[in-house]
Amino acid sequence: MTTSSHISRSIDVARNHLAAHPEAARYTDFVASAVVENGLRCRVEGVGGEAIYTDMTAGVGGGSTAPSPGWFTRAGHASCEATLISMRAAELGIRLQRVQVLVDSESDARGLLAMDDEVPAGPLSSRIRVRITAEGVEPHVLQELVEWADRYSPISDLVRRAIPVSVEVESAVGELT
Repeated sequence: MTTSSHISRSIDVARNHLAAHPEAARYTDFVASAVVENGLRCRVEGVGGEAIYTDMTAGVGGGSTAPSPGWFTRAGHASCEATLISMRAAELGIRLQRVQVLVDSESDARGLLAMDDEVPAGPLSSRIRVRITAEGVEPHVLQELVEWADRYSPISDLVRRAIPVSVEVESAVGELT
């Protein structure tokens, strides 16, 4: 089990390293490779051999055999928030008894189904709810902790700030690698 002091020390070491070597701060994230296996079911693999599966609901032609890509987006957002809350608490010496982060969103399926160009394909809004307890810690301190974590959460930043996205298509006769 990772301790709060280990987390805090690790963050301190990482900050000191990046302060001394700012060129090491910018990097390309590991690729995620999705391959359609059957219908709308995809196997998504990482460079370390990790894998997840996605599928769509039967209502849009999927097999409902795995969570949708949108659910994994919300799962990533929730776990990123929970992680940042825990990291910051460790730095501040706050011993958390419980952290639960719930992320939901509101969508309009007409966007996904290309029925109306005025309706976005992605979520219209998102909500983060945090359930947090720490014995002896004032509620306003926990509120500040959660707000800090949300401010520095990479996934919260991703969904709030438009970033450049490029699309490259490689096509060939036969199988792509």
